[in-house]
Amino acid sequence: MAEVAARERQVLIVDDDAGMRNSVAEYLTRHDYRVATAGDTAGMEKVLTRRKVDVLVLDLMLPGEGGLSICRRLSAPHGPAIIALCGTLDDTDTILGLELGADDCLAKPCSPRELLARIRAVLRRRQQLWPANDSGAEAYGFAGWRFDLVCRELRAPDAAAVALTGGQFAVLSALVQRPLRVLSRDQILEYAVGPDAEAFDRAIDVQISRLRKKLGRWGGDGLIRTIRNEGYMFTVKPTRG
Repeated sequence: MAEVAARERQVLIVDDDAGMRNSVAEYLTRHDYRVATAGDTAGMEKVLTRRKVDVLVLDLMLPGEGGLSICRRLSAPHGPAIIALCGTLDDTDTILGLELGADDCLAKPCSPRELLARIRAVLRRRQQLWPANDSGAEAYGFAGWRFDLVCRELRAPDAAAVALTGGQFAVLSALVQRPLRVLSRDQILEYAVGPDAEAFDRAIDVQISRLRKKLGRWGGDGLIRTIRNEGYMFTVKPTRG
């Protein structure tokens, strides 16, 4: 499937460093992205009320409402992809950012060129996971559950909506689309996050643990099995449609 042209994509940069905002915005604009900037949460909200944003580049150390709180709040079906900017890219930063809804994490200071590569990777990954099509939403059914990849919606057997962060959704998508086979952590990272993103094995373990807790509320804790020293396996073959 052809990738959507960059000029159709809108990026919002939220960072209290004006120099960083302006230099990155100028660079992305030269590469045909439509870019808006904000220095705080209030400015971010004004932009979000005026336009649809495809990618949110978010400093986790914002004054006022912190970036982690914003990740949690904005991680929702059809919301913007979130690239979190961390002061240091250690295990804690990555796990918190991914668990609270970020699609990718990047250490500051970062080069505009690397950020552009991350934006392209996130958009490409989302297009692959949730492609637009004329035949309706691509969905999977398993053990009474319904998992809609286009609407990004998981429904329990009693039809209750199960809230998932962006990271949890990506990991579950990787597993559901490759059932009854063992996937290593590296494979899950590549399928869910993509080869262009940095992540850690522990981040996958955390995502799986959180998914099991949510699935387990409706008796689905056995859907994801740990294969010792190898990885994880989705234990049911879903039906399509």
